[in-house]
Amino acid sequence: MNNGVSASLANQQPDADWLSPLSVCLSVCLSVCLSVLSSFQMQFMLLFSRQGKLRLQKWYVPLSDREKKKITRELVQTVLARKPKMCSFLEWRDLKIVYKRYASLYFCCAIEDQDNELITLEIIHRYVELLDKYFGSVCELDIIFNFEKAYFILDEFLLGGEAQETSKKNVLKAIEQADLLQENLDFQMRLFAELGLPSPVMSSLMCLCTDGLPSLLLLLLLLLLLLSSLHAELLSAWHLSFCPLSTCH
Repeated sequence: MNNGVSASLANQQPDADWLSPLSVCLSVCLSVCLSVLSSFQMQFMLLFSRQGKLRLQKWYVPLSDREKKKITRELVQTVLARKPKMCSFLEWRDLKIVYKRYASLYFCCAIEDQDNELITLEIIHRYVELLDKYFGSVCELDIIFNFEKAYFILDEFLLGGEAQETSKKNVLKAIEQADLLQENLDFQMRLFAELGLPSPVMSSLMCLCTDGLPSLLLLLLLLLLLLSSLHAELLSAWHLSFCPLSTCH
């Protein structure tokens, strides 16, 4: 009897009649989501405080400095004049403005008229989550004193105004690797400076470090440079000690 039950279970095949429509629906939903994300393109992003101080600006369209200042001034005044319970979407010129306030900072983005406002809000929130994860309870001072990190996180998240990476884990991993590389380069610069190497030699060594030269070969190269400098100093000292004064002059 057990064999019959086992045989009947083994002979059962999944019903393709309901699997096929489900797979079609899933593929359609996935293609729609990907098309929406691929067609989405942000024009620019502004971060400013309640006092109207600009903390970060990222432009994805070519504009002159004068036009950028004019747009920034108009948008900051417009957003700050709105009441807290008003909608976070507004029409401005031929664009749509999407903004959201987090603590003392306003995150303001401009998108095309056909783009989705909710996706823009989600992108703003994801960027805030990345900042909060990196700095640990991020505040306005973190962005003021570490603005280059804020720009780097934004560049890892958005490329050309489009979301290139939606995974927080992957973005933070890329940032950690960049921080580690920067720490290694800073340490090597301090080491080269303590050895008293000339600037051309330091530049050449830094190029080798960035090109991925193995650490052991780099240490051997530094040891050879140190020995050559010591050899030159010993020769100079021996020359001053044993040569006659008449020949020295």
